[in-house]
Amino acid sequence: EFMEKYGIPTGSAVTFTDFDEATRYLRQLDDIPVVKARGLAAGKGVILPVTMAEAAIVIRQMLEEDRFGDAGPTVLVEERMRGPEVSVLAFCDGKNLAVMPAAQDHKRLFDRDQGPNTGGMGAFAPSPQATPELLDQVRSQVLEPALAGMTAEGTPYVGVLYAGIMVTEAGIKVLEFNCRFGDPETQAILPLLNSDLIDIFEACIDGTLDEDAIAWHERSAMTVVMASGGYPGEYAVGVEITGIEKAEAHRCLVFQAGTNFKEKRLLTDGGRVLAVTGQGRDLGHAARAAYTGVNQIRFNSAHYLKDIAATWR
Repeated sequence: EFMEKYGIPTGSAVTFTDFDEATRYLRQLDDIPVVKARGLAAGKGVILPVTMAEAAIVIRQMLEEDRFGDAGPTVLVEERMRGPEVSVLAFCDGKNLAVMPAAQDHKRLFDRDQGPNTGGMGAFAPSPQATPELLDQVRSQVLEPALAGMTAEGTPYVGVLYAGIMVTEAGIKVLEFNCRFGDPETQAILPLLNSDLIDIFEACIDGTLDEDAIAWHERSAMTVVMASGGYPGEYAVGVEITGIEKAEAHRCLVFQAGTNFKEKRLLTDGGRVLAVTGQGRDLGHAARAAYTGVNQIRFNSAHYLKDIAATWR
């Protein structure tokens, strides 16, 4: 509704709270839609059905079977957009914005973009997909209108604004906004920052943000998520993790997410357990660094993608 009001390009969508109304709408569509739970669902509330029948099943699960809990009483049936995705984040002080290096993430569970959607299995930055021309479009058509719209609503936005963009044949379209850093994009973007992050935060708060004062390293970063076997479905916890120190010795950054430290042992305690980030002068070198780190780490049934950024390296 916000994007339609302020002319921000996005896919057409209709919301439903009634299953019969939603299925009648499905029968009018020529293409299989995307189905989204309205509420927060830990990154797993967006379903890409393969058939119309599957779309109807997902809608029933959300509206009538309570499979998505509080996230599911309202569903969004949205146009399925096609094309590469890019994540563009910006620091905002309510009036001004400073765009970060664009990132790309991998949402599907398996290599070659296969399997169910997840909260993110890895990311890399800067994205070669995000040319200067494309970033100019995102700034003028998405970020600046969003910032102006928030001000017009009486709620000027201060913080990190994340725009998930799909580059379609019809041009850029917004998949989603997040009012935060993205995961796992942050693990690939922030290592490239050459300015003091606290100074940037204070400038956002004070309304003195100056994009030209923010410096970035001219290199690439890539992060690989190591997940528990079975994620995003059921998975075991309490599995011992070893080798993080070895990965760090290879100059990787290892971010812990689904972990627990118990009786002097590091254990798995979630679906997405670790994010291992490597850096290099280009994506090829960043990928080699990240996977070198991943190969030092062990826990039973660890699952990770082996082709992150493969198209670009």
